[in-house]
Amino acid sequence: MIVIDSASPVPPFEQLRAQLAAQIHERTLAVGTRLPTIRRLAADLGLAVNTVGRAYRELEVAGLIETRGPAGSFVSAAGEQGRERARRAAAEYAAVIAGLGIDTTEAVRIVQAALTQGVPEAG
Repeated sequence: MIVIDSASPVPPFEQLRAQLAAQIHERTLAVGTRLPTIRRLAADLGLAVNTVGRAYRELEVAGLIETRGPAGSFVSAAGEQGRERARRAAAEYAAVIAGLGIDTTEAVRIVQAALTQGVPEAG
């Protein structure tokens, strides 16, 4: 169930994106599950069509959903590949941190800062 908090400082599209992403990661929404149409979900949640469309686009860019034209949008198997890639990156990061002698608390702070501030793109 998706709940949009109109009093939240988090924009509605981000609330929707985050909740759908969490459901996909938790496997509440299984691979292959057909999502409601953008118009249907917008009407159900009382949101603008563009708001839901933006959330769907961001989920698609992240590889969590795929749109199959008029057939609709579906939970993508690529999300599983993304999760595995994140696990591998975390293991590599942990090895680097251990090699540098940085403690766990500091390593977590470094990750939190990178997630909050964004990671610079490779040039």
